[in-house]
Amino acid sequence: MSLIALRRAIENGHSSVAESVRDARTRVDALEATIGAFAHRAPPETIEAAERAEGPLAGIPIGVKDIYDSFDMPTEHGSPIHRGRRPLVDAPLVAETRRLGGAILGKTVTTPFAFLDPTPTRNPHDLERTPGGSSSGSAAAVASGMVAAAFGSQTIGSTIRPASFCGIAGYKPSFRLLTTVGMKTLAWSLDTVGLLAAGVADVALFAALLSGRDLAVSEGAPQPSGGDASAMPRRIGVYRSTIDARLSRDMREAWTAASHRLAGNGCDLVEVAETAILSEAREIQPVILGYEAARALTDERLRHHEALSPKLRARLDEGAAVDPDAYDEARRIARHARKAATALFDGVDALLLPSALGVAPLATEGTGDPIMNALWTLTGNPCVSVPGAHDSRGLPLGLSIVTRFGRDREALALGHRLEALLAAP
Repeated sequence: MSLIALRRAIENGHSSVAESVRDARTRVDALEATIGAFAHRAPPETIEAAERAEGPLAGIPIGVKDIYDSFDMPTEHGSPIHRGRRPLVDAPLVAETRRLGGAILGKTVTTPFAFLDPTPTRNPHDLERTPGGSSSGSAAAVASGMVAAAFGSQTIGSTIRPASFCGIAGYKPSFRLLTTVGMKTLAWSLDTVGLLAAGVADVALFAALLSGRDLAVSEGAPQPSGGDASAMPRRIGVYRSTIDARLSRDMREAWTAASHRLAGNGCDLVEVAETAILSEAREIQPVILGYEAARALTDERLRHHEALSPKLRARLDEGAAVDPDAYDEARRIARHARKAATALFDGVDALLLPSALGVAPLATEGTGDPIMNALWTLTGNPCVSVPGAHDSRGLPLGLSIVTRFGRDREALALGHRLEALLAAP
């Protein structure tokens, strides 16, 4: 479901706000038992208000990951520890969505505390496969057409990886471009808001409306909305990392094909090799995450230890044992890595790399490895997962565009351009 197309249909009178909301609820009713994307459905009074709403998101069905506070539904963080928890107020981004008229249909399933333990949510492209995590329900709800956009989050790879697995667009903004106030903290120096929608133009418009920034891209001409074609990234770095040997053959082929498409359409491609400090930063990211998570979830760890999900419990125990000096050293490496990440863009405008190691694994194997995303979450660079590539079976593969910190508009513009190229015959 394209946010842009749905908004246009409402503006042109082909659908009303109320009709759009009712149609979306009908789709949820039909698909939810199969997909399992929602932890909670919006109460009648919320739906009634959405049917009468005005604003640029009026009539647009939206899912909110169940780590964001909401006054009208429980916020349980995917854990029985917080079962029935009812915040008094919305998280700021949720409140802003309502102000813009958005129809919040419910809270989407998250892995417990947005970590790696799997959920029952199923991938709409293959019900035996995971939709990824931790934004499992948000990605599946968008991919199945139940909502036009959804909130995710990313501490390692919780937006970009599910977007890749589900064949939709995912956007991880520059660190702190969108507020995490009212979102459950896992690791305060890594947690980042994530947005998901059908296509890059859709997620760019959603981000533009929420932030008030010039992030939207034009459907007809894939370039920044200001119309400055010279601002379109043209020097593209094909980023070669120390973990590329772990990529599936299908992902390697999709990456190569995307490179060729960009090269054939006016982009200059440059091989960019990962530096030692960036490789080291990826390796120490778990130290930062573990240390901060063990402290952010101190009460859950101490008073509800046995109620924690297995992978998270193990990580918190490890994190609690991390010496502060080791954490400080990891932060020092991260600081140098952010400078090194900035230096990458002295010779290129953007980087092209895979969004995941391959297609979504079977659900019995977990939510998939987020290793391809960890570095860019640590450095805080904007990242867009672009849909349109597939393996030989037709399963989705996502490709990521990464740009200099603060150059989110360029990342979205190039992502939109790449999406159009991938869709061309």
